[in-house]
Amino acid sequence: MSPSDLTEDAFLGGRLRLRQPRKGHRAGHDAMLLAAAAYAQAGERVVEFGAGVGAAGLALASRVGPVDLTLVDLDEQLVALARENAALNGIECRAIVLDVTAKADAFLSAGLAPDSADRVLMNPPFNTPARHQPSPDPGRRSAHEAMSSDAWVHAARRLLKPGGTLTLIWRADGLGDILAALGRGFGAIAILPVHPKSEDAAIRLLVKAEKGSGAPLQLLAGLVLNDDGGAPTAQADRVLRGEETLRLDGN
Repeated sequence: MSPSDLTEDAFLGGRLRLRQPRKGHRAGHDAMLLAAAAYAQAGERVVEFGAGVGAAGLALASRVGPVDLTLVDLDEQLVALARENAALNGIECRAIVLDVTAKADAFLSAGLAPDSADRVLMNPPFNTPARHQPSPDPGRRSAHEAMSSDAWVHAARRLLKPGGTLTLIWRADGLGDILAALGRGFGAIAILPVHPKSEDAAIRLLVKAEKGSGAPLQLLAGLVLNDDGGAPTAQADRVLRGEETLRLDGN
């Protein structure tokens, strides 16, 4: 990918700089919201599925300090950019090409053994139509997304230690699919809706779940991105600048 095909963009108030393709799927608010909602401590093993150019994982690492970070994506060009972005921001991590739906032995060969991660983040490509070709038939599209969500959540469940947490961002109209997937092996599910404006229905969900927990689900007060005039709300601005985290279930 030539330099003319790339942009270099500032995130977290300029503290994080990311090179990414000028066209196609581009890191933006979803990745920063995911990073803000993810809980981790320095030294923990953190894996991001569908990492793209590394936006969410690198944003998390820049906030919490050194972590054992692995960025996973199927696109070789994006993985190469993720490595560049880690170096650009002085963050140590691995970025690997791997199909999240692959079997356990492929993960093991990539250095990702079962029950080895403290935290998994994911921003699945089926949240972003630019990264896949959805079926024009609503029924087929819904079935495909349900199968995909189940496979990604299964991979996270296998990789996480008992008590480890999965944090993800999801389309609001896919809530049923993600709850069904998380119902196998996860508990303490916390859901934070994200609304474009206060009077609008949610368009995204930030979801956190703990492997092996029996705690009940929590539906949290939502985050409103913009005021009635279209300007970012004070809270959204602080979150996107990396000045405030989004607390899911008390962490």
